[in-house]
Amino acid sequence: MVDSVGLRRRLFATRSVDSLVADTAVDGQSLKRAVGPVQLTALGVGAVIGTGIFVVIGEGAALAGPGVILAFVLAGLACLFSALSYAELASSMPVSGSAYTYTYATLGELVAWIIGWDLILEYGVAVAAIAVGWGGNVNAFLDATLGVELPAAISQSPPDGRFNLPAVAVVLMITALLALGVRESARANLVMVVVKLAVLIFFIVVACTAINTGNFTPLLPQGGDGVVSAAALIFFAFIGFDAVTTGSEEARNPARDLPIAIIGSLVICTVFYVLVSIGAIGIAGAGTLAGSDAPLAAALSDGAGITWAAAILAFGALVAITSVVLVILYGQTRIFFSMCRDGLLPRRLASLHPRFGTPAKLTVGLGLLISVLAALVPLSEIVRLTNIGTLFAFVLVNVGVLVLRRTRPDMPRPYRVPFSPVLPVLGIAFAVYLMIDLPGSTWLRFALWLLAGILIYAFYGYRHSRLRRQDASS
Repeated sequence: MVDSVGLRRRLFATRSVDSLVADTAVDGQSLKRAVGPVQLTALGVGAVIGTGIFVVIGEGAALAGPGVILAFVLAGLACLFSALSYAELASSMPVSGSAYTYTYATLGELVAWIIGWDLILEYGVAVAAIAVGWGGNVNAFLDATLGVELPAAISQSPPDGRFNLPAVAVVLMITALLALGVRESARANLVMVVVKLAVLIFFIVVACTAINTGNFTPLLPQGGDGVVSAAALIFFAFIGFDAVTTGSEEARNPARDLPIAIIGSLVICTVFYVLVSIGAIGIAGAGTLAGSDAPLAAALSDGAGITWAAAILAFGALVAITSVVLVILYGQTRIFFSMCRDGLLPRRLASLHPRFGTPAKLTVGLGLLISVLAALVPLSEIVRLTNIGTLFAFVLVNVGVLVLRRTRPDMPRPYRVPFSPVLPVLGIAFAVYLMIDLPGSTWLRFALWLLAGILIYAFYGYRHSRLRRQDASS
């Protein structure tokens, strides 16, 4: 019978940073170090710039008017606090697993399991939801270029259709690419990032030729409250930069490359978001953006008189969403891989393909499950779980920096968060603020998912944990 003190010690036992790093040198369990700073930065940009800038700018303009420009700056600044904490932990622990691994080294196994289980939900639902959006943009592109659309029965998930074939196609295509290798995946993502940034540059250049300064007056029609409300919404257009850290174990020089990629991708996305919002407001005004489901296309059509631009923007959105699917699914497979390698999930799933050096079996299994989810399940409500899961991870990563600064002050830190503990505390505060604003139904679903995870940990993970077995054999 284990006493309560002993049980608590076991549940919150941590893995040393040295043992985590040592795992990356074990043959048959370590991933190939094959990507550099440019490819890692492209992973971050690929994960962030998706449907957000093509859609959310209109919703932000409805809340803040021209002040949506400031809302993008505020949201980017808020994300920067957590990005700095991710950069410190990623450079100190260049191990696959992101927030799950960082929590294992700081707050203990039980909390690590909870955040890992949370991230599995967050990334899985996000990929399915994004894939559904990809299906919708396929129709938009076909309509803009050929004047045809796929039947709703095979292009939309229930209840609007029967089977979302495009969503299944993109998930399976990305699954196959990820199974082939991280180098190939990173190269494909880099190409897609270049394409979608080129589309946004096209928009910015065209907008600069037709800006009407009168559209910026009044700048803050709803005052500062409108900007804050818009920033809370726009915040979710920045989510994804943390996916860079799931590639820690495959970075050639993680101590240098990961901080560059995390912070660099966030800065690049913020600059593009601000420039696009200035151009969109300048040529069309906040009212036009707020009343459109495709605000950038509407801005070019109504503001600059370029009606054919809808096809270019639809193509850009299609490429953008594809790269987001790739990066987010990649991140989920690496988190799952780390949990399997630690014994909290079946270790046989973490086996690497002898030729490709990727967790191909795990990747294919997750891809098939997500494709079924995207094809058949209505996602209008459960996608909010992505938001709460991400914010929960942000809180624990910032806490992890504070804990390690206290418990391991002499640990090598190639990158350090400046002005600690002020900036990590600000990261925690902003994430908690946004979590509180989420509806009660989202909190209930999140709690039920975590409860299911705790039961799995109690009946499987706790007994099969590598950490537990090492303690028993010592």
